[in-house]
Amino acid sequence: PVVGTTVAGPSLVLGALLDGIPESVAIGTTLIGGSNVSVAMVVAVAISNIPEGLAATTGLRQSGMRGTRIVTIWGVVVALSVAAALVGYAVLGDAPADAVAVTQAFAGGAILAMLANAMMPDAYRNGGREVGLVTVVGFIISSFLAGQS
Repeated sequence: PVVGTTVAGPSLVLGALLDGIPESVAIGTTLIGGSNVSVAMVVAVAISNIPEGLAATTGLRQSGMRGTRIVTIWGVVVALSVAAALVGYAVLGDAPADAVAVTQAFAGGAILAMLANAMMPDAYRNGGREVGLVTVVGFIISSFLAGQS
């Protein structure tokens, strides 16, 4: 989803929620055993959600929705994502390491699927060949941040 497309805002909000839940569960599971959430993980989640949020908000505004309602909708998405992180931490706290690994792999797969199916094709279509270079730079930065954690 890219800002200015005709995709309906509500469907993008739903997409953000469905994408945000696995991300939040992954963040919650990294807290198991007292480990810190990786800086790379939090930065990646935050950056990946910006275009999605902008596109959805633009669609909601174009449909005539008021600003206060849009803020409320995003507040609910954030609250549900926080709840998903807490559930990931609480439910998987006593789970075997294999179960935690499978949950994190599933969350990673959901993120990759969203990137491959929606974000990257739209970015390439609207941004041209430079998108490939920017993608590589983003990957290098995230690899650097992961090494710092």
